[in-house]
Amino acid sequence: MTTVALLGNPNVGKTTLFNALTGSNQYVGNWPGVTVEKKEGKLNNIKIVDLPGIYAMDTFSNEEKVSKSFLENENVDLIINIVDASNLDRNLYLTLQLKQFKKPIVLLLNMIDVAEKKGFKIDYKALEEELKVKVIPMVASKKKGIDQVKKMLVNNELSLTIDDNDYYFNSEKDAYSYIDGIIASSRAKNDKGNTSLTDKIDKVLLHPILAYPMFVLIMAFIFQFTFAWVGKPLQDLLDGLLNDNLIPFLSNLLSSTAPWFQSLIVDGIVAGVGGIITFLPLVMTLFLCVSVLEDSGYMARSAFIMDSLMRKAGLSGKAFIPMLMGFGCNVPAIMSARTLESEKDRKLTALLIPLMSCNARLPIYAVFAPLFFGSKAGLVVGGLYFLGIVVAFLVGMLFKNTLFKKEEEPFIIELPEYKMPEVRTVLKNTWDKGKGFLAKAGTIIFAMTVLIWLLQSFSFSGKVDDINQSFLFNIGNFVAPIFAPLGFGNWQASVSLITGVLAKESVVSTMTVIYGGNLDAAISAGFTTASALGFMVFVLLYTSCVTALGTMKKEFGGKMTAFSASYQFILAWIGAFIVFTVGKLIF
Repeated sequence: MTTVALLGNPNVGKTTLFNALTGSNQYVGNWPGVTVEKKEGKLNNIKIVDLPGIYAMDTFSNEEKVSKSFLENENVDLIINIVDASNLDRNLYLTLQLKQFKKPIVLLLNMIDVAEKKGFKIDYKALEEELKVKVIPMVASKKKGIDQVKKMLVNNELSLTIDDNDYYFNSEKDAYSYIDGIIASSRAKNDKGNTSLTDKIDKVLLHPILAYPMFVLIMAFIFQFTFAWVGKPLQDLLDGLLNDNLIPFLSNLLSSTAPWFQSLIVDGIVAGVGGIITFLPLVMTLFLCVSVLEDSGYMARSAFIMDSLMRKAGLSGKAFIPMLMGFGCNVPAIMSARTLESEKDRKLTALLIPLMSCNARLPIYAVFAPLFFGSKAGLVVGGLYFLGIVVAFLVGMLFKNTLFKKEEEPFIIELPEYKMPEVRTVLKNTWDKGKGFLAKAGTIIFAMTVLIWLLQSFSFSGKVDDINQSFLFNIGNFVAPIFAPLGFGNWQASVSLITGVLAKESVVSTMTVIYGGNLDAAISAGFTTASALGFMVFVLLYTSCVTALGTMKKEFGGKMTAFSASYQFILAWIGAFIVFTVGKLIF
């Protein structure tokens, strides 16, 4: 089988090309020994390996080690190097390093449409002669040139020779001088006065003063879109189908069965799992918005915007990207912290990521915020997400001056051209991020709902009809005094928070099982506005789920995991106490 290695800088369209070449014939995992994503796919009898996006092979990050090891130790037949045609001077540095592996290379000049808009004209034949590689122009986002690449690979049309020239340079400066000579002979730049659309947009979005309010406005729009305009109405529709149609139908269907069995199915499994499934529209809507930001090119700029603030917390702006990932799920975000260059940045970022409000907390906010804040629910939820960032910043400042007194790392990040998000890419990213939510509903949440039903239905004396005699009641009463000063010292809330350590979504499913079909009414009766807000703040900050803790242990060891779990709980207790105390004076 022919093996093709696909390499390039981040944000040059490598993933788009990989998806176009391999379609559904893909396998995604992790490279052995590191938490760097491994992508493999097939095009007929050709294996295509999508290596991590890197800028060079001499800075020794995990991604670069993976790429270098693969090219040195695997039987690679062809290297496809995809570059940004509008930024050749930066991209060709990696190309020169790839030539040192003495493998056949095809150079794909992507985004030639962007290069032309900037006034760049590239002589492809001249570039081929200078670099002694096959050059193919393309626009991957519009599928231009991809058929030519497929045809080249499938028909084995290339009889490529290996360039024996020595591309070793004494310094990076010498390498870039050589690249400048290549570009000068293969490209002419016309109309130097052209200002690209990206430059015009960045004058506003990256403005020293306007950047931050624009960032806040964009985030506010996303939460309004999710909780008021699209996500919430869809959630209400799904909730109506479940409670007004499915549950009554199942109750009638199982009316002739044993009462305990009917209760297990209807009150336990369907109510618990279904209560979580109804939040899927909210989660998917939020992920849709995030995917649009990623594909448009704004997400990298958000890290750039936050760099100056992150410095005060002892981190570079690059650490903000794993933290942004934490809004989706803390697990891959903690894993991605290993890609940061310094040990200090990796550990500090991993400790702060759990303070980012992951999607699993969203169902909890979606229950409490509308009940107590009505039309302002979107603003409240947005405020919780913002609070997580602020708390992470303050904790980072504390840790910077106590636990991590080391020099800061430089911040280097690629700012891609703005582009219209591709519908297919956005939908695929949305589904990839959202399917984990469904997977939890079918596994962890399912198991938890059955367990909660058993604990609320039985005691040492057997089946009980009164929940106040159950195992669940006794467990909740034992723990409740810890939360009493926070305004939610009832046993139901206590039990829900315990199960939330297994999976944050379990907080809602546990309450659904305990309260039955009267969840909204029970929460309204058991909480005040102040205690509800304190409860949401506690959920935002308290100990991560066991999956995230397991990932932390695997990446950084048991001591750091125990410290992370402990400090989060203490921080959450203090935060909820302050919010509840102040809230009583306001509401």
